[in-house]
Amino acid sequence: MAEIERPTSPHLQIYRPQLPSVLSIGHRITGVFLILGSVGLTVWLITLAASEAAFVSFEAIRRSIGGQVFCVASLFSLYYHLANGVRHLAWDMGWGFDMGHTYQSGYAAVGFACVMTVVVLI
Repeated sequence: MAEIERPTSPHLQIYRPQLPSVLSIGHRITGVFLILGSVGLTVWLITLAASEAAFVSFEAIRRSIGGQVFCVASLFSLYYHLANGVRHLAWDMGWGFDMGHTYQSGYAAVGFACVMTVVVLI
C-alpha cells in the first residue's frame, strides 16, 4: 500500500502562534534557564570557596559579554517563571480561563518580568 503524504497538524506553513502557546513554550524555556542559572550559581560558590585564582577565572568569564547575557537571561527567567507560576496558580483556583483574562495575565507576566529585571539591574 502506498503511503499518503499528509501535512503535519497544525500545518506549519499556515499556523500562527498564539500568545498562550508562546508563553507556555517560554515557561518551559525559562525553566531550563533557571536550572542553568542554578548550576552557574553553584559553580560561582564553589570557585569562591576553592581559591582566589579559581574565583578570578570564573569572574573573568562572568564579566564577558556571554557571561553578562547569561546572567540577564537567568534573572529574566527567574521573574518570568515566578509570574507565570502565579498565573498558573490562579488557573488552578478557576480564575482567568476566558481569553480576555488569559491575554491580560500573559502580558502582565511578561511585563512584570521585564520591569523587575530592569529594576534589579539598575
